[in-house]
Amino acid sequence: MGWLQSLFSPLKKLWFRKHSTTHKKTEDINILHEDVKSCQYEDVHVLWSILVDSQTPPLTSKR
Repeated sequence: MGWLQSLFSPLKKLWFRKHSTTHKKTEDINILHEDVKSCQYEDVHVLWSILVDSQTPPLTSKR
């Protein structure tokens, strides 16, 4: 049975790593966004908007 565990152990680790990081990043961003919305300082809101705008792909102009 040891060989069976050694066969599935790396696959199991990869599966958990892939699925946990995707959801964790999304949850972290949502928590951060809620914190930013509740903040009273306008500077924080400006910095958040800069961060969000930098994450969107730039518009390409057609010539």
